[in-house]
Amino acid sequence: MPHRHTSPPASPASPASPARPVRPDRPARRIALGALSLAAVCSLLVTPATAAPTGPGTPDGPCAGLTRLHVPGAARQQADCLDELTTAGTVSSGHTDPADYAGLTPAGLPTPTGVPGIQIDGYFPDTSTTNTDHGWHHDSQFVIRLPDHWNGGLVVTGTPGNREQYANDRAIADWVLARGYAYAATDKGNTGTAFFRDGRRPGDAIAEWNTRLTQLTRAARAVVIRRYHRPPARTLATGLSNGGYLVRWQLENHPELYDGGVDWEGTLWSADGPNPLTSLPTALRRYPVYAAGGPGAAEAARALHRAGFPPGSEFLWPCHHQVYWDLTQRIYREEADPGYDGATEAGTPFCSSGTPACDADYAYRDRPAAVHRAVGRIALTGRIGKPLITLQGTLDVLLPINEDSDVYARMVHRAGRGSLLRYYRIEDGTHTDSLADAFPGRLRPMVPCHRSAFTALERWLAGAARPPADHTVARPAGADPEALLTGCPLG
Repeated sequence: MPHRHTSPPASPASPASPARPVRPDRPARRIALGALSLAAVCSLLVTPATAAPTGPGTPDGPCAGLTRLHVPGAARQQADCLDELTTAGTVSSGHTDPADYAGLTPAGLPTPTGVPGIQIDGYFPDTSTTNTDHGWHHDSQFVIRLPDHWNGGLVVTGTPGNREQYANDRAIADWVLARGYAYAATDKGNTGTAFFRDGRRPGDAIAEWNTRLTQLTRAARAVVIRRYHRPPARTLATGLSNGGYLVRWQLENHPELYDGGVDWEGTLWSADGPNPLTSLPTALRRYPVYAAGGPGAAEAARALHRAGFPPGSEFLWPCHHQVYWDLTQRIYREEADPGYDGATEAGTPFCSSGTPACDADYAYRDRPAAVHRAVGRIALTGRIGKPLITLQGTLDVLLPINEDSDVYARMVHRAGRGSLLRYYRIEDGTHTDSLADAFPGRLRPMVPCHRSAFTALERWLAGAARPPADHTVARPAGADPEALLTGCPLG
């Protein structure tokens, strides 16, 4: 759930008044999904390609027919013929935003090159305006990339945290494009640390994330057919953190759209818990006592361990307290339970335990039934309908593994879908890969493990080899940083 950090908002109903009033700044949303009339498709705004007349966009080149590519349901789109679809070219051409993916990958992650093709940027109809990419001030923005040398597959993804549509460009898009996949990503319909202002009811903003990925998947499949004159042979969903949650939800609710998915440390939402609102308050309440030292420090550490933050992860606690725990608790609690702090929006940053309506003292299990119903609207069930590979680091201290993927794996098995799941716990992996640079030798980057899981899914779907059984992937003894960055055997 790593966020692109902006200024946090200024400082869910109380037990006596569980209902949430409709806020005037939460306009009703009209999300049009599914089939569209021919008139609607033909009314799309299309901006011509900006490639030079003698480049690949010429009538006989690989981008011929570019202006005939329409994204079903889009309110606006711009299609461009590019010499390079990876960040090796899109950074300089202005077809990505490095701020979207800042901090998500190790600095030394190689960037593939040599992927020419078409990029389509645009947005679907929406009423919120937090995404400022392209100066559009419009949410539900998407990017679709169509490589000239196509392998027959499509990868779709939603963003981690509350980032915008280019957030996965380094971690996922570069690599899958270099392998020949078409690629599509959505900003999920709302962005930024005040994403909770979107929608009318508690849970609306997160619920929209799911409908937006469904919408993009359908639209991207149609674009692929128009571009390559045949449907994708396989459509794969993948994503990290909140993007991993989307993969789980899609395979539970729309398995007909996908052949499989890779869930990279997806967020677990469960109406009865666990969920982020059951573990983070303990971190906020106990960490200051631990950090202060003295007679209460040892018991505070034990309380953090009991809440899921594993022994051996203590070196990660200071930065997570400063950057992630407080902000994440407040903004997601505001989304599910805005009445907890009354008229205050998203709580009081770094309030001390004992302060009225302080998120450090939040007790999800004691909140009104309406709060649990709000989380239930976005909750996962484990009833996946297509093959899924899940992976998470054992030193994840934003979404502790034994409160997240360990639990989700059990949910899948209880639902009778265990044959469709492979689950790998990555020893010494953490939630945000850039921390491997900050703590050299102590953490293992997750990105090569995601790539190993992705290729294992490919082989699984092709009938070439079943992935290894669920297990903890040990960190190789004595492996240097370069080896850890380039390989992660799952066998």
